Formats: sequence, structure tokens, C-alpha cells
Amino acid sequence: MIIDDPAVKAEVERVFATYEAALVSNDVATLERLFHDDPRTIRYGAAENLYGMDAIRAFRRARPAQGLARALEGTVITTFGRDCAVAMTLFRREGAPGRVGRQSQTWLRFPDGWKVVAAHVSVIDDAPDEGASRP
Repeated sequence: MIIDDPAVKAEVERVFATYEAALVSNDVATLERLFHDDPRTIRYGAAENLYGMDAIRAFRRARPAQGLARALEGTVITTFGRDCAVAMTLFRREGAPGRVGRQSQTWLRFPDGWKVVAAHVSVIDDAPDEGASRP
């Protein structure tokens, strides 16, 4: 298995950037398109546990469109073979000083493109971890 094939990594970096642009602009149609439409798709959010695309779709459609801007840092995208990738990033929001968000996504390639099959978002106090390194 090839890890981080440059062509595959570039594909996932592009779709990750598309996802991020859709997220901060509240482009719900694109966000829905980028998640695998399946009852086994999971998204653990900062305040919700969503099992299946129907729950994810309902959350996205009901979420307020304000306060979505954020700055990413330490983004790491790793590809495994041609059809699997993980994307990990930290994010900060202007309205949440002293807090840092963490986002992880598992992406799989389907016939109609790359899709998130599992995601986790959490927010913690931004305190340096003893012995931990940051990207």
C-alpha cells in the first residue's frame, strides 16, 4: 500500500478545501454531497452525536448560518492507497478565545467521488499539553 501518493493526496486536499469553504459559507447542499449518504455514516459534533445521513442532514439544515468562520491550523491529510484518507485539523473561532477545535474526518473514494464516512468535532480549552507536540 502506498501512503501519501502525491496524486491521491492532491485530490483529497482539494475536496477537503471544498468542504471547508462549504462549511464556513453554510453551503448545505455541498456539505451533504460530501458525506456518504448511508445510515452507517457517523458525525460526532461538539454537542451532538449523529448516526446516519438522515440525522446529519437534519442537523445541517437546522444549524444557524452565523458564526461559522474559523481559521485552520496544523492540518494533516494522510492517504492510504488510492481510496482512503484521514484529515485532521485544529481550528479557532474569533468568538471563542482560549478554545481550540479539533476535527477528524475519514474519507473514502466512491464511484461518485470522495465522501466523509466518519467525522468527529470537539472543542477544548487551549492549554499547552505537557509532552505533546503540535504540528
